[in-house]
This record gives sequence, C-alpha cells and structure tokens, in this order.
Amino acid sequence: MKSNRPLITFIAMHADIVDLRQFYHSDLGRFAEQSIAMALASLWVRLPQERLVGLGYAVPFLDRFQADTERTFAFMPAGQGAVNWPMGSLSSTTLIFDEELPLPDSSIDRVLMVHSLEFAESPRETLKELWRVLAPGGRLVIVVPNRRGVWARMEHTPFGSGRPYSRGQLTHLLRETNFTPGATAEALFFPPSKLRTILRLRRAFERIGRTLWPAFSGVIIVEAQKRLYQGLPVAARASRRVFVPVLAPHGVPTTRNR
Repeated sequence: MKSNRPLITFIAMHADIVDLRQFYHSDLGRFAEQSIAMALASLWVRLPQERLVGLGYAVPFLDRFQADTERTFAFMPAGQGAVNWPMGSLSSTTLIFDEELPLPDSSIDRVLMVHSLEFAESPRETLKELWRVLAPGGRLVIVVPNRRGVWARMEHTPFGSGRPYSRGQLTHLLRETNFTPGATAEALFFPPSKLRTILRLRRAFERIGRTLWPAFSGVIIVEAQKRLYQGLPVAARASRRVFVPVLAPHGVPTTRNR
C-alpha cells in the first residue's frame, strides 16, 4: 500500500563562517583545536611536497600541517562562506560546491575534512568527488562529531550542528565509496563548557577519556586511502546546483516612440 505522506529529506545547514571564526578565537575553541590537532598528529603520515586540500573549515589545522606541502588550498562550501587564508599572504581560499571541485582527476595527495562531511547534502556524492581528485594512494582524513559524544548534543559549538556519525557508519560510508579505512583517533573528551574550572581540567579529562571512555569522544577522526583495485562505473553526473550571480544584471526598460 502506498503512503500519501510526503517524503521528508533532511538537509543539514552549514555552520556560518562568522560563527566558526568566533568559536576558534574563543578559549573553548582554542582548546578544542589543540585536542583535535594532537589526535591528527598521531595518524598524520608525513608526505614531503604533498598537495593538500582542506575542505570545510580546516584552516586552524592547515596552519599546522602546511609546512611540508608543495601547495595547500582551503576549499570552503558556498553554504558556509569563506575567509581569506593564509592571513597576510596571497589567498589560497576557494569558494566551492563540494560535489563539483575545481580540480582535475588525481591531482591531490591528501584531503582534510573538518566541519564538512556532517553538513554535506549528499555525503556519498561528496566522497565520490574526493575519490576522483585524489591521486592513486591518496589519503582522506575526516573529522566528524561523534553521535555518542556530548559535543554533538550541545549547540553552542560547531560540533553540535549537522549529522553526527558513529565509527561504524563512517566506515560503511567510506567502503561504499571505494575508500579503505585505516588509522583512527579520538579527541574532545572534556565537556564543552566555558567554565574556567572545567577548562583547567581539560588535559586530565583528555588523558582519562582516552583510557576509560574512548567511545564517547567529541569527535571521531578516520584516515582512509583511495582504493584502486575495484572498478568504478563511469557515468556523467549532471550538476544538481543552479548558480545565480549575487549581482545579476537587469535590462533597462525602454519606451518606444509610436
């Protein structure tokens, strides 16, 4: 029997660029950045002269990892907005639609996704596009809110928006899109509180949390590699986006002499 109820599609709204910048300039945001950066460093294999892309809002971490790269780009979704990066230098920021990246096939060595996958309109299409632009053996590093963690339940941080993931869901999604999941890490075991007392104890929370409750971390970090031994069906994908200029020209009305 067919149901007459309308089909409801959940679309995660991107975090706004202003809110993201404000968060990472706050005390809580700086401590969150330190926790995530430490977890990233534990699985970040050094690739000299690599071509690195940060997708979403990854600039706090690109600052830490760009030193060994040949070139680094900050790709920011149109729904989020963009800021100039790096500061005081020629901009390496590009405003993009994450299912149609302005890159040739197999042109990037590593992609770092932060504040990205949880907001993707179609996560599978986004990952397929990343598979396309990654070089053979290229690496994908994803940071996503953990659906079991406290951070995903609090809306005063960017990790409380979008779709949180479990480790199993993320692994399944990666395998579906021809990636091989590899090393994993966790971060943000301290509560997302602005109280100075809690923030002073953050290192103890992080240390104890990794030992006693790793499943309840604030974020999950997974590294995956582009899988090559399984063929992919080739099909032309039509864009699902209609781009409209911000300043659209309008014709000037004229009157004709009779």
